Amino acid sequence: MGKTSKNKPDSNTIAVNRRARHEYHIEETFEAGLVLTGWEVKSMRAGKCQLTDTYILIKNEEAWLLGSHITPLNTASTHVVADPTRTRKLLLHKKEIARLLGQINQKGYTCVPLSIYWKGNKIKCQLALVKGKQLHDKRATDKDREWERQKGRIMRERNK
Repeated sequence: MGKTSKNKPDSNTIAVNRRARHEYHIEETFEAGLVLTGWEVKSMRAGKCQLTDTYILIKNEEAWLLGSHITPLNTASTHVVADPTRTRKLLLHKKEIARLLGQINQKGYTCVPLSIYWKGNKIKCQLALVKGKQLHDKRATDKDREWERQKGRIMRERNK
């Protein structure tokens, strides 16, 4: 068995929203399916997906992914007019949607996507119920991360 890097995403991962972990406290995560067209799936196989500034809207008891950008491939979308930022439907159970809607409306949470990945031959989206961080929380997170790096450097130097 080979070593794997801690920061290296899995081979199944298509896109990761790193900004979400920096900007928000993650309270709870969910897994949802995505409704996609053929050219979008081909583009995702090539890794042409971005989740920056993406969020989830719940409307009429349905969840929608807004702001994600899937760059169309020149070879795959020749016969279709491709809209890279179209609104995509998320597939969740009614109980999960009701839970998300209740938390968003009552407690001031937000719902954002964390990553898009392959699960078998299906494309899944990991979404999270989050609460925004204050500036001092972000600074504390950065300070802790820097301390962990420094500890790692000290341990490596000591073990040589």
